[in-house]
Amino acid sequence: MSERRSHRSVDVAVIGGGVIGLGIAWAVAQSGRTVVVIDPDPAGGATFAAAGMLAAVSELHYQEEALLELMLASSTLYPAFIDSLGPDSDATGYQRTRTLNVGADEADRQALADLRGVQLANGLAVEPITIREARVLEPLLSPQISSAFVVEQDHQVDPRRLTARILLELAHHGHDAVIRVQASGLLHSADASSRVTGVALFDGSTVTATDVVVANGLGAAALDGLPEHLKLPLRPVYGDILRLRVPEPLQPLLTCTVRGLVHGVPVYLVPRTDGTLVIGATQREDGSGVVSAGGVYQLLRDAQVLVPAVSELELIETTARARPGTPDNAPLLGRVDSGTDGDIPGLIIATGFFRHGVLLTPVAAEHCLQLIEGIADDRWRAFRPDRFSSRAPASALLKGGHS
Repeated sequence: MSERRSHRSVDVAVIGGGVIGLGIAWAVAQSGRTVVVIDPDPAGGATFAAAGMLAAVSELHYQEEALLELMLASSTLYPAFIDSLGPDSDATGYQRTRTLNVGADEADRQALADLRGVQLANGLAVEPITIREARVLEPLLSPQISSAFVVEQDHQVDPRRLTARILLELAHHGHDAVIRVQASGLLHSADASSRVTGVALFDGSTVTATDVVVANGLGAAALDGLPEHLKLPLRPVYGDILRLRVPEPLQPLLTCTVRGLVHGVPVYLVPRTDGTLVIGATQREDGSGVVSAGGVYQLLRDAQVLVPAVSELELIETTARARPGTPDNAPLLGRVDSGTDGDIPGLIIATGFFRHGVLLTPVAAEHCLQLIEGIADDRWRAFRPDRFSSRAPASALLKGGHS
């Protein structure tokens, strides 16, 4: 290894090359700072499996209303974020098509209607339509569905194409924008609560940086050199996701994302412009990272209830990945209190995005850049990564149920 690579120096080092880490690195590069992403397999984790629904409205869950402002803010930032990657939005798979939420039976209809009440109470637009109107929009929907609701604000992006585009743009900004080695820990000026000065890698090399962003998902809590009082309570939430190819005679199978409830179980179908369909996603916390036969069966069964023609598609890929969940299902985002004298300089945490990682990438990128520049938006202080720590600042209590 060259001396230059063994002891590299940049303005910002980002640990983790998923969509969040890459989005942050891209924002940093655009600001004129030097940046490097440290990841042995960029975009190979949860990002690789993600369907890419930008569903701030449809993803509103009961008792998670505190996340809504963050999700809506990121949704608003998405067009500019995509534009920053070049004039061809198709290169990222970004589509501003609607989302159709449908129910299979009467109980599903009632559940979606109840959720709509919460959505309306939060100022969100969710319009009920008749089954006939739904089948005009999507002719291959089953005539047996019980209900349909249109959400014009929820769109989609292809995470694989998006991250490939970011990597390409980062390469244009710097010849060695990605170090494909795993980070082992943080470097400090003194003890673990002092200024962070860089990153140590498993190959023995180091990267010095003015700021280090820890964005490596579930791996964040295992890094050496984290402050002793900092608790990052991350848990792996596994999910199976399928990719299918639509035969030419059935194209387009769907023109927009269909999210459904089938006897109380959620399923979604996301059409891609390349003639494929993404179906997901199961959710389990059994510790197994392998594709579940039962999960594949469940997804295909429920998808066919909503769109019977799914049975005629070619199954081309099954994937299972773990998403980083937190106790309140909200991200760990921001600087860390030193416990003695303000925040620890040089350290930013950006992990725990659970099922919202793709959606929240623009706002996470913007917030991290603002933290680096010292002008951060106080609205997001409630998502501080030290809110579960023994010395959590009072400002780190999240409204609406976080503690």
